[in-house]
Amino acid sequence: MFKLNQMPAALRQTNNAALLCDILRGVERECLRATKRGGISQRAHPARLGASLTHPQITTDFSEALLELITPPSQHLSELMGGLSQIQRFVNQHLEEDEVLWGTSMPCYIESDSSIPVARYGSSNSGKMKTIYRVGLGHRYGRSMQTVAGVHYNFSLPKSFWALLHSQENSTLDLQKFIDEKYFSLIRNFRRHHWLLIYLFGGSPAMDQSFVRGRQHDLQRFAELEHCLYMPYATSLRMGDLGYQSSAQESLFVCYNHCESYIQTLCGAINRKHPDYETIGVLDSQQNYRQLNTHLLQIENEFYSAIRPKRSASPGETALSALSNRGVEYIEVRCLDVDPFHPLGINEQQIRFLDTFLLYCALQTSPQSNYEEFASILDNQKRVVLHGRQPGLMLQHHELGELSLHNWATQLLDALQPVTELLDQAHQSNSYAQALASQLAKVKNSDLTPSAKMLRQLDASGMSLNQFTLQLSRHHAQTLANTPLSAAQSAGLKQMAEASHAAQKSLEELPQMPFNQFLEKYYQQYGKCEEMNSDCA
Repeated sequence: MFKLNQMPAALRQTNNAALLCDILRGVERECLRATKRGGISQRAHPARLGASLTHPQITTDFSEALLELITPPSQHLSELMGGLSQIQRFVNQHLEEDEVLWGTSMPCYIESDSSIPVARYGSSNSGKMKTIYRVGLGHRYGRSMQTVAGVHYNFSLPKSFWALLHSQENSTLDLQKFIDEKYFSLIRNFRRHHWLLIYLFGGSPAMDQSFVRGRQHDLQRFAELEHCLYMPYATSLRMGDLGYQSSAQESLFVCYNHCESYIQTLCGAINRKHPDYETIGVLDSQQNYRQLNTHLLQIENEFYSAIRPKRSASPGETALSALSNRGVEYIEVRCLDVDPFHPLGINEQQIRFLDTFLLYCALQTSPQSNYEEFASILDNQKRVVLHGRQPGLMLQHHELGELSLHNWATQLLDALQPVTELLDQAHQSNSYAQALASQLAKVKNSDLTPSAKMLRQLDASGMSLNQFTLQLSRHHAQTLANTPLSAAQSAGLKQMAEASHAAQKSLEELPQMPFNQFLEKYYQQYGKCEEMNSDCA
């Protein structure tokens, strides 16, 4: 059932297999700045790191304390990991003495929701919009949920690869249209199987009790640890209802059958008012913004998804307009926890497996999806999040009905083998086969998963979850400090930080139209895409 229906014969030719050496990858790693007492840092984003609005590699996510470290796209895995390491070592060097980068997806102790500082981006209209969007997220979902950290993996296949497939399939589509169709085919297959990534790489089976303060939950107390909550077979609480998810969005059906239907269904959510958000209102009594609007989504980024189609946007252009105007450029995988046992939050073997998995999703036949399958995908995700390591766990396949996680995962990994052979042929290695074997071992023995390892080491430590994670975080910082930046690397990153401050200053010195007019002009872009036709049922 899961075996590739066909591997294009031309891909097996040595010169064509080499096209896969041109895969572009990028990593966006989120991490909290925490104090060495185990709380969220209350300090502003360090000026020595640059301006978070304009720095291409060091920015912030929801909070001033939630860093986002971004690598430039790279064809070479060693270059990618080296770049991420350089950025993180530079950040570590410029933290205050009592701060550390938190080493897990779930946050440290949270004193209160209001104690989480919202990210600030300056006085320009674009900076104001970014801040108000985050203020709105805080009102809608609470600030605590926004402190959850993840790793995003960006992936694109080279145009030469798509041109080869375009020719092999005798497609009559324009090449970019063909690429769009193929990326959405990849996305549909990814969504069907992404629960496997949550099982294999989930590293957040437990959380500090302060994260769910005042919220209903079914979590259990871990051992005798007073402030630690968990589920015995959980894999990634980050990806569950208590993590970075939205119950308001459960009514939102986004269609992944074509680029146009994806844009149209998301535009509909951005233009549709939501009663809960109407109650919050846009302005407070002092005429300060509480959110950008009262719609189901303020902007498309608010839609919580395991994968996104992406196109680099121009200044002032919405992400959906960029997609509509120029098509899909790459995809962004968003369901990965921070690896708690690696200083960089992700490792090379994991990336090789992700490449294999994504290439399989691109090559495998991908039926169109509908609302029924959309719902079963969400249900499978919830089951694996909470009970992924439970023996005999059953999942719902859209065609085959109920399948055990073990059988589905085993068959799926077996189907990836021809893809690893192709990638190893391209790279003249056996590294991809080794990465696949490592994941198969986790399916055979759930004790090898990061979530099981996390609970086992926490139990053996005799420490609280906060103390254990703090020790882990300090260890990661020391590991990176053992390989200091070269003078040239340090100077380059310092120059980049200074340039970002200059860029923000220049932006703020430009004439700015009234902010309400700026918003109105920005949102006009969403009116156009509602005119597209959706073909989902």
